Amino acid sequence: MKRQIITLFIAMICSINAQEYPPPTDLISVPTAGTLMRGSFSMDMRIQDEGGLVLGLSAGITDRFQFGMSFGSPNLIGDEKLEWYPRPEAKLKYLILDESLSMPALSLGLNTQGLGDYVDTLQRYEIKALGLYGALSKNWKSPLGNIGLHTGLNYSFLETEDGDNDPNLFFGMDVEFNPEFSFLLEYNSALNENGMTARTMSVSKGGYLNAALRWSFVESLHLELHLNNLLFDDEEVDYFKRELKITYIEYF
Repeated sequence: MKRQIITLFIAMICSINAQEYPPPTDLISVPTAGTLMRGSFSMDMRIQDEGGLVLGLSAGITDRFQFGMSFGSPNLIGDEKLEWYPRPEAKLKYLILDESLSMPALSLGLNTQGLGDYVDTLQRYEIKALGLYGALSKNWKSPLGNIGLHTGLNYSFLETEDGDNDPNLFFGMDVEFNPEFSFLLEYNSALNENGMTARTMSVSKGGYLNAALRWSFVESLHLELHLNNLLFDDEEVDYFKRELKITYIEYF
C-alpha cells in the first residue's frame, strides 16, 4: 500500500510539471528554445514607433528546425522620405535537446533582424540583432496555464563597427493567465552596447527591460501590446516605447 501511495504521488508531481504543448518560439524581442512544429508556418507584423514596420515569415521544416526571413522599414508609415532596411534578414533555429522533467530545452539559432533605425555609418540597428545565440527554456504547468523561464547567450557578429563586440545575455518569462491571455517579460542586458561608440547610441540605462500582454483571441491569431525599454535613459528619450505585434500561425 505504501509503495502504491508513493507511485501515485510521483505520478501527480510529473503531471504538474509536464508540459502538454510547445512553448512560444519568441517572447518580445528574444527567443525561447521552442520551435515551430513541422508543417506549420507563422507570419508576424511588428508595428514600431515612428511608423516602423517589420514583416516576418517562418516555417517549421521539421519538429526541430525552423527557417524564416524578415524585412521592413523604420518609417514605413508617415510623411517623411521612405527608408528601407539595407537587406532582408534571416532567422534560423534548431532544437538540440528536448525539454525533460529535470532539464531545460536547448536550441541554437541565428537572427540578424535588429529593431529601430538602421545607422549606415556604424552598420547596425538601433537595437542590435541577436546574431548567433543559444537559448534554454523550462516550462511548468500551473492551475492557470503554462509558465516558462528562458535564458540565453548571443553574439551580434554583423554589428561590430561600433567597437563593441562583446557577447550578450538575455532572460525572460511567460505566464499564462488563461488560454487567451499571457504576460511576457524579458531583459536584454545589452552588454554589446557599453563600448565608447556603442554607448552613444544606447537609449537604455543598463539594458532593455520589456513587458508585453499577448491576447490569443482565436487559436491561430495573436495580438501583442509591447512596452519596451522600461529602463529608458531620460537624457536620450522622453519615454519608453509602445509597439504592437500581430502573429498568425497556420499549417500547410
